[in-house]
Amino acid sequence: MSDIFHFRRRNPGQVWAWATYDFANSAFATTILAVIFNVYYTETAANGREGVQFLGENIPGASVFSFFVALSMVIIALTSPVLAALSDLQGMKKRMLALHLVLGVGATALLATVGEGEWLWGGWIFVAAQVGFAGGNVFYNAMLYDVADPEDFGKVSGLGWAWGYLGGGFLLAINLVMLRFPQAVGLPENFFSVHDCFLSVAIWWLLFSIPLFKAVRERKPSAPAGIARTFRAAFTRLKDIIPRLRELPHFSRFFVSYLIYNDGIETVIVMASIFAKQELQFSDAEIITFFLMVQGIAFAGSLFFGWLADRWGNKRSVIASLCGWLIIVVWGWKLGLLGNPHHEFWILGVLTGIVMGGSQAASRSLQATLIPPHRSAEFFSFFGISGKFASAVGPLIFGLAVYLTGSLRYGILSLIVFFLAGLILLLFINENEGRRQALEFDTQS
Repeated sequence: MSDIFHFRRRNPGQVWAWATYDFANSAFATTILAVIFNVYYTETAANGREGVQFLGENIPGASVFSFFVALSMVIIALTSPVLAALSDLQGMKKRMLALHLVLGVGATALLATVGEGEWLWGGWIFVAAQVGFAGGNVFYNAMLYDVADPEDFGKVSGLGWAWGYLGGGFLLAINLVMLRFPQAVGLPENFFSVHDCFLSVAIWWLLFSIPLFKAVRERKPSAPAGIARTFRAAFTRLKDIIPRLRELPHFSRFFVSYLIYNDGIETVIVMASIFAKQELQFSDAEIITFFLMVQGIAFAGSLFFGWLADRWGNKRSVIASLCGWLIIVVWGWKLGLLGNPHHEFWILGVLTGIVMGGSQAASRSLQATLIPPHRSAEFFSFFGISGKFASAVGPLIFGLAVYLTGSLRYGILSLIVFFLAGLILLLFINENEGRRQALEFDTQS
């Protein structure tokens, strides 16, 4: 692993600047999506197990949050394709990323205004913040082509994920000090609230986004033109991609596979802390400490799997990680099987950290391998659609399972189908042949 920080383009400054955006926006993924806001919204804004009344039905807080997550993903899926095609044609990936950054940071700051019982206001503000976060990732992921050669995709993608886990973990540790140990920095007890944690995410995200915008040079656009002409070309290219997907059968299979299994991954990550709070009665400090452990392990796991993907193959690396996810959801459903559910949950956290870093890093590398290089943002937007429409289905299924059964355990079990189906489809992909098809597609476009 001695060459893990050696890059073929000899541009370490741009690579690290690109990866620092992962360091920046992963604070949203941890503090808002996975650890603090999701629990605050479920328990306080949406009244926990008692839930809220909507159209004559009583809906548990966990289901309400799941449905708002699903709504945000549908919005992203509907808007990102045209924006991504436009960014390819005009060389606007950085500008589109900046637009989503402003939306995400602004809405995240507004989450600090959400109070007890304000589930509707909090839900809509969360949707705006999530659109900024996840929508921006479409353009950020597409910029992998601007900083790395295909042979380095696994390594650079893994570096981004690792840097992201480190960034999210750092701010989460700061949030732990803010909420539980303000005396450590000379402040009185209860000086900070969870609302201050939400503000800290907005500041962190904005501050550490600066290196990417200053240092990363975007590639020359494939077809520079006027704005009106570009919009027409964007719609034409998007309309052209779908029937031509038969020319990229391995990309198409992975597209569907990723759509399915990524749905399961993101839903587990978002709902795990709610599960710990309601099923195991974890304290806020325990939940934060648990996720700090997961983040630390995921940091090492993403670096290792990024390195492994370049040597063992992206496909094999993803398959190995999906087997780990299958173990996680089944064990989560039967938690307590060995007699101590609290201890077992911590063991699951270790396994989650390993496979979370591995599956995400190797998946992004495999995406980049199978995508035509000169239409990167356009095709990454299709993964945006897969990740967003899929991420809409996962929380929706989870929320419905909890609503119908009243059990978070059955909500977790419902996700097994995503990992099984994604794994089976992945077996029918030839990575080398898929790369050849992508390059051939590029020359004919």
